[in-house]
Amino acid sequence: MVFVAFETSSEWCSVALFVEGEISAVEAKAGHRHSELALPMMDRLLGERRLTPKDLDAVAYGAGPGAFTGLRIACGLAQGLAVARGLPVLGVSSLEAIAAESGATRVVACIDARMREVYYAALERTAAGWTEVVAAQCVSPASAPMPPGTGWTGCGNGFSVYGAQLADRVAKVVPEIHPGAAAVARLAAPRLAAGEGLDAALAVPVYVRDKVAFTIDERAAR
Repeated sequence: MVFVAFETSSEWCSVALFVEGEISAVEAKAGHRHSELALPMMDRLLGERRLTPKDLDAVAYGAGPGAFTGLRIACGLAQGLAVARGLPVLGVSSLEAIAAESGATRVVACIDARMREVYYAALERTAAGWTEVVAAQCVSPASAPMPPGTGWTGCGNGFSVYGAQLADRVAKVVPEIHPGAAAVARLAAPRLAAGEGLDAALAVPVYVRDKVAFTIDERAAR
């Protein structure tokens, strides 16, 4: 199986190529240039393996939660490649990708959602894969649920911004871990092999929160 994975939910833009069990990836801090960088990154990875988009069997993407524009970019790229070739697509949680990047077995994944909130979930790795112990949600840091038990590792930039408010929920913190396309590819591979890919028309971002910004009155009140 050959497929490409996009992850553009954060300030990082990353693309990975899965070829028969081997993953190669490239990433860069993108600012607001994800749409400019992603396809050249894909072309570079394909070129290194002497492949073209015609060789792809599927497309995976970081579905979110995360930056709204970034989520739409990854989803749109996946749909564009898939529709043209009739390929299946698969969205992977950005919070699960953070957990997979961590190397830990119990992870509290936390992303700064702006507006004094975070995207938050607690995930535990089992023999069957990652399981959500605390479901993905958008909450104020002070209201983030306490994960059960001990030994949790806090990952994601939410801990950089709100570390003091979240410190009692985890044993240690690795705030620099971010969702990457290599993790998306690792998570997507067994699911695509099991036939879980969807028609491109059904690909959607997972926003968790629909509100993009405070209103003028809300900003004044704060």
